[in-house]
Amino acid sequence: MLKVGLTGGIGTGKSTASILFKDLGAFIFDADKEAKRLLDTSEIIQKELITEFGTDILNGENKIHRAKLARVSFQDEEHQFILNSIIHPHIFQIIDKSFDKVSAKNKYPVFIVDGALIFESGLNNHLDYTIVITANMKHRMARVLENSNLSREDVLRRIELQWSDEEKVNLADFTLRNYGTEKELKAQIQKVYAELA
Repeated sequence: MLKVGLTGGIGTGKSTASILFKDLGAFIFDADKEAKRLLDTSEIIQKELITEFGTDILNGENKIHRAKLARVSFQDEEHQFILNSIIHPHIFQIIDKSFDKVSAKNKYPVFIVDGALIFESGLNNHLDYTIVITANMKHRMARVLENSNLSREDVLRRIELQWSDEEKVNLADFTLRNYGTEKELKAQIQKVYAELA
């Protein structure tokens, strides 16, 4: 079973691509969703985050408040780096465990890690292949503003803190260009999946 990374900047259509890969028969591990789960459940991570960022990131029940954490962690590269260095080692362990479990079932030809920071975290060095999805800024901004509570400024700040599409494309094995319809994206995904599976 191949271990493949699927990544792309905020608003590029990564979640849609994930669903399309799943429909073709891939197992999808949602790294971003797993990171959110860890924020809610891991006492180790919570303690480390409080040590680094202080109690301002907590809600009334002394739990991590994601919006407050985001405000602190997305203010600059240093804070972003601290957040990622706390969470990523835990995510890597969970990915490995999940891969072993799924691989033992011998049911899926491809295990896809859907994650925003595949290259930034160095996870790409532990994968067989990487796929990056790109889209133009107008479409990205429209998607995020429609599907989240983020402001235009929040989106731009997050885009600035992620690697550029160009940097990711240069490192990726496959590139999906999400500039048209979902049908066009699906055709690209079918082609990539045929090569992988």
